[in-house]
Amino acid sequence: MFLGRVRGYSALEIGTAVFSTGVFQILAIPVYAFFANRVDLRWLMMFGLACFALSMWEFAPITHDWGAVQLLPQALRGIGQQFAVPPTVTLTLGGLAPARLKLASGLFNLMRNLGGAIGIALCATLLNDRTNQHFLRLAEHLRPGNEAMEQLQQSLINGAAFGGDTLATQGMVLRQLWSLAMREAQTMAYADCFLAIMVGFAVATLMVPLMRKVTAPTGPSSDAH
Repeated sequence: MFLGRVRGYSALEIGTAVFSTGVFQILAIPVYAFFANRVDLRWLMMFGLACFALSMWEFAPITHDWGAVQLLPQALRGIGQQFAVPPTVTLTLGGLAPARLKLASGLFNLMRNLGGAIGIALCATLLNDRTNQHFLRLAEHLRPGNEAMEQLQQSLINGAAFGGDTLATQGMVLRQLWSLAMREAQTMAYADCFLAIMVGFAVATLMVPLMRKVTAPTGPSSDAH
């Protein structure tokens, strides 16, 4: 969303910029498989959640000109997903009797989808509210007496191609100022959202030791599909 709304990237450019997430998630599969039967799954899950939280922390100082290079902390997110998701499933369902597994699996999927929907709604609300708040705060400073704004305004007027049409020139300048303020407000809102997600993952990481220890399965069950 940041790359599309703020940077104006196309779908192909967005996919290229976030490509590192999938690459590092695939690279982490053999590493996770090696440790899954040797280390307590809770430790692996904590590692994965911590990587995700660290990735969000690395995104906090985001600016409007970030691209694929600055988004390399997504590698931590890819590694974190691989180390967090499989242990979550095993720790949740691994200790249940086969007779209860089917119903438990359905409930687990329901709660996962419900949690995802709530998380998306919260992030969307946070982005909307914080964008409006940051925009209003920035707009308060776009007034006469702001030397930087006046210099930018004058440069825009000098570069305008409206001849002597003063109203058209002023309208163009106002649109440019609005666009710049909105761009920065959106960027600051994404930074706030990354920090909020980081806090959520930090809390989740600290709660993992409360889960009951379950050993990783050595092979697929008869109900696997």
